[in-house]
Amino acid sequence: MSVSLPALASENIRVTYAGSMGKVMDQALGPAFAQQQKGEYQGQGQGAYGMARLLASHKITADVFVSITPGPMQILKDAGLIDNAVPVASTSMVIAYSPKGKYAAEFAAANKKQDGSWLNVLATPGLQFGRTDPYLDPKGQNIVFTLLLAEKYYQKPGIADQVMGSVQNPRQVNLEGGLLTRLDSGQVDAAAGYESEVISARLPYVKLPDEINLSNPQMAKKWYDNVSFTIKDSKGQDKVLHTQPLVYYAAVLKNAPDGVAQGQKFVDFMLSVQGQKLLQANGYASPKGNALY
Repeated sequence: MSVSLPALASENIRVTYAGSMGKVMDQALGPAFAQQQKGEYQGQGQGAYGMARLLASHKITADVFVSITPGPMQILKDAGLIDNAVPVASTSMVIAYSPKGKYAAEFAAANKKQDGSWLNVLATPGLQFGRTDPYLDPKGQNIVFTLLLAEKYYQKPGIADQVMGSVQNPRQVNLEGGLLTRLDSGQVDAAAGYESEVISARLPYVKLPDEINLSNPQMAKKWYDNVSFTIKDSKGQDKVLHTQPLVYYAAVLKNAPDGVAQGQKFVDFMLSVQGQKLLQANGYASPKGNALY
């Protein structure tokens, strides 16, 4: 009979996170925690749904998982790998644009007007718009919701399809980790982003109203809950998706290779005064809402 042994106590930490958190995790929170613990930090990030599925299938391991929106956490809950997840930060959707791109002046003007003209710029034939896969990444879902909400808010029917082509358009869908790098280098003209990551990357962006940026839970009933869309899951079945709040959650995995206690220390560090200062210095807003489960 095989016996599952608890992970040995360690001063190290392994964190799997939503790819948009790469800079704050790998350059701020991770190193600061490692220095405090006198251990080592290892981070890995990509689309949160994709990473949650890898963790749930035991293809990768981590002490802590940090996700945006509750959806990826539910995958780990269903797999029996977590008991709860706590909010550690929040953000909002924005449209980032390349400072080197030929549309930079138009996006900057649209940001000043705040009249929805950014939608017309995005729909310009030939403009290269980057976003992530809605099957793998919450941000890939959230930009679809934002565009559908923008249609209603600015009364521009059909413009979401003009911008996207299709929900999972392979010409636009990129892997999470390299999207803003491609934007910064001018390979794409504009990209869907979270305000937190775009501020961290020091890229210009169009700020969006609360009615469409998914940041304000008070807007849920009046606005956010009125849009949904359908994608194909891994089995080719239709799956209807609904909006979820743009809150970052952290959870300690039960099979943490460096120990559950060490994982909890990292989550506590994210919620500490020092951790919150590091998050806010990198563009993240305070956590919102209650713990999951």
